[in-house]
Amino acid sequence: MSNLIIAKSVIKALIKAKKSISVAESITGGGLAAALTDIAGASQAFVGGVVAYNDEIKVIELGVSKSDLKKYGPVSEEIVRQMAEGALHKFKTDYVIATTGVAGPGAAYGQKAGTAWICIASKKEAVAIALALTGDRESIRHATITSALSSLERILKS
Repeated sequence: MSNLIIAKSVIKALIKAKKSISVAESITGGGLAAALTDIAGASQAFVGGVVAYNDEIKVIELGVSKSDLKKYGPVSEEIVRQMAEGALHKFKTDYVIATTGVAGPGAAYGQKAGTAWICIASKKEAVAIALALTGDRESIRHATITSALSSLERILKS
């Protein structure tokens, strides 16, 4: 299923439920926000986001712990959860999708290309999902966006 179809389903479900969403992106580099805002009427649910590609931006804009960045590395469950929590606080939305990972080529932060983390968070709970993807940089980023949108879609339908 294409990201456009999934994003449309997500936006439609959010609007119907009168819920809002924001994003905190690293590996996806704004791709999640773009996928969501490609949908007509998205402004009824989508509030905004932060592309925190640099670790300092994760700290400054999302409140990620510097010591945790050193301890766990930016591509970790701990950091993606903190990114999501920071975006929930910053944007005051009902849901947040946060992403971090290594798109490649090659390894970074001691992780191989295709290693990614997604966190879908609300005020009630946060679900972190580890991904082990293959392919080139573009396909890894695309698959991360697809996984993130699909994960939120499942949560909204449950």
